[in-house]
Amino acid sequence: MTALRRAIDSAATVLAEAGIDSARFDAEELAAYVAGAERGRLTLIESIDDDFLVRYQDAVAARSRRVPLQHLTGTAPFGPVLLHVGPGVFIPRPETEAILEWATAQHLPVPSVIVDLCTGSGALAIALARHWPTARVIGIDDSDAALDYARRNVPGTAVELVRADVTTPGLRPELDGRVGLIVANPPYVPDDATLEPEVARHDPPHAVFGGTDGMAVIPALAGLAGRWLRSGGLFAVEHDDSTSSATVDVVTAAGLFDDIQLRRDLTGRPRFVTARRCARHPQTGDAIRG
Repeated sequence: MTALRRAIDSAATVLAEAGIDSARFDAEELAAYVAGAERGRLTLIESIDDDFLVRYQDAVAARSRRVPLQHLTGTAPFGPVLLHVGPGVFIPRPETEAILEWATAQHLPVPSVIVDLCTGSGALAIALARHWPTARVIGIDDSDAALDYARRNVPGTAVELVRADVTTPGLRPELDGRVGLIVANPPYVPDDATLEPEVARHDPPHAVFGGTDGMAVIPALAGLAGRWLRSGGLFAVEHDDSTSSATVDVVTAAGLFDDIQLRRDLTGRPRFVTARRCARHPQTGDAIRG
């Protein structure tokens, strides 16, 4: 057994004892990060030095204190992209890739406008811009810290970043009736929820908690979608698995959507709701059904 393998085995034991379910994976990811290699190429490393061991042990110790793996490596994968992340920005979760998978399976006219509300690190906006390179993609957030990371992530894409509070009445009227797709991963965790230490201690509360019932922001997002989407435009909003029915009710109550559906993530949990903007009356802009 190589010295590297022994170090990784020891680290995996430490992380497992700290209550980390992905202990082996995290131990290998940290080893790859410290070594400046890909995890799949760790077996090609024949020797390690004392400097590696010191830095690796420091990283493992931090992870055992439940500092997020992504804060230690500075990156997080999301779909086809690798994002810069760290303290002050919500770490994108694999569950949100369900929205990405649904969105990229839709047909959008060319050209089209796409908006990612509560964009955070820019995860959905950047992944969608890669899928639709001719689209105008706008990411909106009200956190300066989050937008700092998003600005690091968007170079090479056509994503436009906007600092704005998505609950502001009358926001960006120039987008009214012009958007083809809106996605949103808002703060939606109920305030009294019990969370993993990585989330409770390190994710920004403003990006996590959505009020007493987790629904503080979602009605405003449905209102924006009703106003900004063109006829037939599509809307997807992530929610807590305890508020799937409430989210459907909010979207339904707006009276502007049809084909409202509850969607599940890869684990089978209710994760997001999708809807289609009803056709608009050419003079009034009101929804036309049937």
